[in-house]
Amino acid sequence: MKIDDNHKTNIVLTGGHGATTAIAVVEEILSQKKNWKIYWIGVKNAIEGKKMSTLESVALPRLGVNFCAISTGRLQRRFTLWTIPSLLKIPLGFIQSFWYLVKLKPSVVVSFGGFASVPVIYSAKILRIPVILHEQTAVAGRASILAAKLASVIAISRENSLKYFPKAKCELTGNPLMQEITQIKPKVRLNKLPVIFITGGSRGSQSINSAVEPILRRLLSKYIVIHQSGGFDYLKFSTIKQQLPVALKKNYQIISRINPLEMAEIYKQSDVIVARAGANTVSEIIYIKRPAIFVPIPISYLDEQTQNAMFAANWGISFIIKQNKLTPNKLIERIDDICKNFNSIISEISRKVSPDADAATKFVNLISKFIK
Repeated sequence: MKIDDNHKTNIVLTGGHGATTAIAVVEEILSQKKNWKIYWIGVKNAIEGKKMSTLESVALPRLGVNFCAISTGRLQRRFTLWTIPSLLKIPLGFIQSFWYLVKLKPSVVVSFGGFASVPVIYSAKILRIPVILHEQTAVAGRASILAAKLASVIAISRENSLKYFPKAKCELTGNPLMQEITQIKPKVRLNKLPVIFITGGSRGSQSINSAVEPILRRLLSKYIVIHQSGGFDYLKFSTIKQQLPVALKKNYQIISRINPLEMAEIYKQSDVIVARAGANTVSEIIYIKRPAIFVPIPISYLDEQTQNAMFAANWGISFIIKQNKLTPNKLIERIDDICKNFNSIISEISRKVSPDADAATKFVNLISKFIK
């Protein structure tokens, strides 16, 4: 029998990032057949002044999540044409968030961090709605630290995050992973022609792309390369592909942006991954046990990407190249070295269990405690 939406319990998810974590949580809610109606309150544009949709605005509605757009501004690392207009939108974000929460009357608000979560969390506190924070990183996000005092409970992915939050409120859950990621089997041997997946995240990394461009032909002579370039460099690398000899062109797949729901298929093909060290990327790579090279963003808050990368390196799955040390030759040498020693790397980690193995279930069970 179909359940009437009017009898479902409303819950609100929010964040300025953490789309893949949110997807994992929504998938777990659906698999547990919870009688919840799920809303996401967040922004539609990923970059101020650019018509680039956020991953959550694209992916979550496909899972039946109701997307509620707000126009809140964000703090920028450097002054641009959009800095002042962005700051002026911050009060609007609070008004819109408050209005949505009054209308929806959710039992709980769940935040995955990021600037867009702040007005939602503060509005929830005014309306006396319980707030659950989830921290994906190995340290702590700026928004989560700001909102910690307002939270009922803070779910952390790594024990190292404890020092940034009130310990009495913290619960170690791990970082929820999408179901298709958890179904990927570790590789026991390299593909005949190894597959290198290079990604700077959904927006791309010009630093990584700049290191890849001079060595692309050398890479394609011995590897298959799947390259998520991001929107800014997509046209350039598409043009480069068209100019390649046929023998090399067939080994090169250039993609602007990969939908999180399609990432598992890329991971399955991959033997080695070159990536930034965002928390979700690191968690996924640890789980699927693919050797990786991380190039952490050096200006991330509390140097969180370096801390994420170090966690994976200590676990035995990855190597780190600092951005200021990244060169084309160093990158290809490290890729060659990993492929040469692939079997020994995999052997070292074969029996290790990911710290995020049951994270989605733990986190949804935590949410359940707050449902009336």
